[in-house]
Amino acid sequence: MLAARTRAYVAAAGPATSIAERLAEGARNALHHVIAQPGDRSAALDLLAADALLTLALLEQAERAPHRLGDFARGLLRPEFLAS
Repeated sequence: MLAARTRAYVAAAGPATSIAERLAEGARNALHHVIAQPGDRSAALDLLAADALLTLALLEQAERAPHRLGDFARGLLRPEFLAS
């Protein structure tokens, strides 16, 4: 179920300049869904999907452009990441 949910969030992400950015956008979409939930267990799978996608985005960035990993990670921490 988790794999299917993460794939769905990545598929729904718009075009990105890199795989890492597309994974991060999928994570952001999952987090938006979590925030919209009532705060019960119904959001658990989406929260796990967001966690998995953020982890994969960081891993992808580390493998493809390790010199940009810090900047990429800081971008995920900015409030604008969730605002868009």
